[in-house]
Amino acid sequence: MTQTNATIPLPTPRLDSQYSVESVLQGRRSVRAFGHEPLALADVAQLLWAAQGVTSADGLRTAPSAGALYPLEIYLAVGNVNGIAAGVYKYLPDIQRLKLWAEGDHRHNLADAALDQDFVKRGAVVLVFAATPARTTGKYGERGVRYIHIEIGHAAQNVLLQAGALKLSAVVVGAFDDQSVERALQLPRSEQALYLMPIGRR
Repeated sequence: MTQTNATIPLPTPRLDSQYSVESVLQGRRSVRAFGHEPLALADVAQLLWAAQGVTSADGLRTAPSAGALYPLEIYLAVGNVNGIAAGVYKYLPDIQRLKLWAEGDHRHNLADAALDQDFVKRGAVVLVFAATPARTTGKYGERGVRYIHIEIGHAAQNVLLQAGALKLSAVVVGAFDDQSVERALQLPRSEQALYLMPIGRR
């Protein structure tokens, strides 16, 4: 694992666009076909902000969280993004930056872990939604696990709608071997991988 203290600043997310929520909802589809055009760093920043971006001075985020405990951790497996090298990055929502987690293109490892669903490695990036369960179960006990799963749904739908507004293809993947994904990304033992989302140009 290659981790450094260096971080990559992300562009400030935009707060409006020409697309209405209603039109994006109408057009939202799971798409497993991706073109070869790279993503812009601004698009990546917008997607990550949609997932877990901070939206207020007191730390509230784009997706609701039981007790405002925010157990979700977002990783980005980059293969084809202008301005940043292939690698796995961790999103740092409090400062809108990426931290290099592991060097190299790990999309193929994620595709293998996802029961050989080949399209996973063809997205320009793969968002990996992980969680630190103890952050929520420490307050809510075992019911906190349910709250985390609900929260993943909120965050994932945010990203899907944002991808639609950016005219990007995206699909959620829940069929994967947990330990294989966690090994591929070298996640801390305190974290669990819960959802994959390949995203790319149409």
